[in-house]
Amino acid sequence: MSWLLALPILIPFGTAIVAFFLRRTRWGRWVSIAGSALLLGMATLLMREVLGQGIIAAQMGGWQAPFGITLVADYLSAVMVLITAITALAVSTYAAAEISERQAYLGYHALFQVLIAGVCGAFLTGDLFNLYVWFEVMLIASFGLLVLGGRKSQIDAGIRYVSMNLVSTIFFLSGIGLLYGMTGTLNMADLSVAVDAVENQALLTVIAMMFMVAFGVKAALFPLFFWLPASYHTPSFSVSAVFAGLLTKVGVYALMRGFTLIFDQDVAYTHTVLMWVAGLTMLTGVLGAAAQSDFRKILSFHIISQIGYMILGLAIYTPLAIAGAVFYLVHHIIVKANLFLISGVARRIAGSTELSRIGGLYKTAPLLAFLFLIPAFSLAGFPPLSGFWAKFILIKAALEAELWFIAFLALLVGLLTIYSMTKIWGQAFWEPHPEGIDPTLKSLSPFTRTMLILPIAGLALMTVFIGLNPEPFVQFAETAAAQLLDPSGYVQTVLGVTEAVQ
Repeated sequence: MSWLLALPILIPFGTAIVAFFLRRTRWGRWVSIAGSALLLGMATLLMREVLGQGIIAAQMGGWQAPFGITLVADYLSAVMVLITAITALAVSTYAAAEISERQAYLGYHALFQVLIAGVCGAFLTGDLFNLYVWFEVMLIASFGLLVLGGRKSQIDAGIRYVSMNLVSTIFFLSGIGLLYGMTGTLNMADLSVAVDAVENQALLTVIAMMFMVAFGVKAALFPLFFWLPASYHTPSFSVSAVFAGLLTKVGVYALMRGFTLIFDQDVAYTHTVLMWVAGLTMLTGVLGAAAQSDFRKILSFHIISQIGYMILGLAIYTPLAIAGAVFYLVHHIIVKANLFLISGVARRIAGSTELSRIGGLYKTAPLLAFLFLIPAFSLAGFPPLSGFWAKFILIKAALEAELWFIAFLALLVGLLTIYSMTKIWGQAFWEPHPEGIDPTLKSLSPFTRTMLILPIAGLALMTVFIGLNPEPFVQFAETAAAQLLDPSGYVQTVLGVTEAVQ
C-alpha cells in the first residue's frame, strides 16, 4: 500500500515543481488544475481501499514501525485527504481566473501545491515528529501565499501569522521532546500503548496541555485565535478560500487524533478544558462576526465559531459526539471555502468587500445570490442542508450527555450565525448599490465567468447532496468515530498485523 499512501503527498510536490518551471507562462495554472485533478483521483482510490479493507498502513524505506516513517489511513485520514483534493481542485480552477500573471510569476501555483502536499502529509503521517515536519511545510507555503503581492496589510498579517505559529512550534517541539523522553517513541500507534506504562501520569497531563496549546494555535481556538481574523482577509481570494477550508482543520484533526489515540488517560481534566475552550471559541467567534462589516472579515470570524463546534464534539467524547465532529469537519471545509470564493466574485463585480460599499447583487447577479444562499444557510444550520445535520448531531450528543448549557450555547451561536449571514444578504445582495452601479456577472469575460462560477456551483451541489442524503455520511462518521474511540485496530495495523482491521 506504500504507493497508495505516498502518492497523495508526492503528486502535489511534483505538480509544484512543474508549475514553478512554467510560472512565466500561462501553462502553470493548467498544470495546477491537472495536478489537483490527479490528486482527487488518487484520493478516491485511497478512500475506496480504506472502505474495502479498513485501516491501511505502510512503512517508508522498509524500516518497520515504530522506527521508520509510517503512513497510515483510517476513515478519518482518508476522508480528510479526499476533501482536501476536492478543495484543491475547486480553488485551483478558481485561481485560473483570479490569479494575475505577476502572482503566477512569483510562484503562486507552486506554493499552492506545496501547501496541499503539507496538508495531505499531516493527515496521513503516523508519527508526531513528521506531523511537526508537515506543519512546517504548511507554514512556509502559507506564509509565502499570504504575503504574495507585498502589500503592507499582507506583510503585517504575515508577521502576526508567523509569530503566533512560531509560538505553536515551540510548544509542539517541547512536547515532542518531553514525550519522547518519557516513552522512547514518537510513533502515534506505539505511543498509544507506551503512555499507559508511564509512571508519572501527572507530567503526562502537563505534556498533553502543551500539545493542546500547540494544536489550539493551529486550529484558532480561544484565546489563541487572534492571528486568523487579522490575516485571512488580506491575500487573494483563492488563498483565503484554501486557508479557510483547510489550515485550521489540520489543527482540529491533530487535536482529534492526539486526544483520542494518545492523551486519553485523564479525560476528566483534559476534555473538560476542551469543553470550556469550545464554548468560548464558539461564542467569541460569532460575536466577532456580528461586529464586522466586511464580507471576508465576517467569514473569518465565523471560522473561529465553527471550529468551536468541532472541538465540542471531541470534548463531549461520546461516539455520537465524535461522529458529529467528523461530519461537521467535512461539511465545514466545503461550505467555508465556497463562501470565500463567493466573496471574491462579489468583490470582482461590485468593487469591494465592505458591505456598505456594495449592493444590488440579488437583482443583477441572481445566480451568484442563489449560490451564496446555499452555503450561507448551511453554515447557519438550515434544514435540509449539511450544516443542519452537523449541528443536530452535536446538539443531540450534548443533550444525551446532559450538558444543557453547552447545548443552549450551541443553539444560540447558530442563531447569531443567522444574523451575520442575514447582514451579508441584506447589504450585499438585497439593498441597491450605494453608487447606483449594477454589478453583473456579464461584466466578466466568458472564460473568467466560467472558471469562477464552476467551482462555486460544484461545492454548492456537494452541500445540497450531503444535506439531502445524510445517512451514508452519518454512518461513515460513526465508523470514523468508532475507530478513534477504539484505536486497537489502528495500533495493530501500524505495528505489524498482516491484515488491515475494519
